[in-house]
Amino acid sequence: MMNRIVLEEFLIESGWTVMLADGFDYAFVGVTESIDCKPKACYDKEKCIKILQSENDWTYVEAVEYFDYNVIGAYVGENTPTFLQPIEGK
Repeated sequence: MMNRIVLEEFLIESGWTVMLADGFDYAFVGVTESIDCKPKACYDKEKCIKILQSENDWTYVEAVEYFDYNVIGAYVGENTPTFLQPIEGK
């Protein structure tokens, strides 16, 4: 788990300039790269949902609905962060 200061230090040391998703620092898992796009911050989707549940006293369903519409559904340009759905139990 990373806090914002550690996360920003990691990005500076790595030389990456990426857009971070507000409020999800502890769900940050790394940076994605590919030949056809700039590096992007990557977050664990399930951890993001747990953060939303905890901070808002929401059920899992409420948090998923909010996440899908307001986070996944928010395009803020080519640097929009990505969200990883981990395989359960791995």
